[in-house]
Amino acid sequence: MRHFLGCALLLALAACNPNADSGDQPGSVAPPTYQVGDRLPAGAAVQAAPTYREITWDELIPPDWDPAGIFAGFNLDDLQDADPRADAALEKMRQAWDNAPVNPQMQGQAIRIPGFVVPLDAEGGALREFLLVPYFGGCIHVPPPPANQIIHVRAQSAFKDIQAMDAIWISGVLTTTHTNSQMGNAGYSMAAQQVEPYRWGSEGR
Repeated sequence: MRHFLGCALLLALAACNPNADSGDQPGSVAPPTYQVGDRLPAGAAVQAAPTYREITWDELIPPDWDPAGIFAGFNLDDLQDADPRADAALEKMRQAWDNAPVNPQMQGQAIRIPGFVVPLDAEGGALREFLLVPYFGGCIHVPPPPANQIIHVRAQSAFKDIQAMDAIWISGVLTTTHTNSQMGNAGYSMAAQQVEPYRWGSEGR
């Protein structure tokens, strides 16, 4: 049986692939049941905020950076149970992804982006600080994404209705400030001006 860490490597790489199938598409009345690695389809906003430019997660990655580049010539399918190479590969991936380069052109950009919530704190059951990740399960069910695919968010006011892995939109000015947390290292930060649920359905499309 393939080593657990080898499986984690394969799953993390697949989830990090921006071209991966995003699962259910918008248009259904109820939100879909997300699976680990699912991404939110583009263009599913009910109404775009006029003062923020809607972006995709791909824009946060420098054009010349390859998240899987460190595994060039390394066959993950060869990893067997208790293979120490799996531990070494996971550690290599974590070091590279924790220090993944950001896109300097995103500094100071007023943007709007959807993602999934990874809580960092709670005030009486209300959430004020969290990580935003591009796919379901990141930082919780699978290893954290690269730092350039994590946004450290601080909201102006605490929100009572946001839970772990909820799908939301955030709007605000993005900075290329690196922060570390127990849940993952973020290459970007934002003092969110707006935090909204990610709505499903055909209205506004």
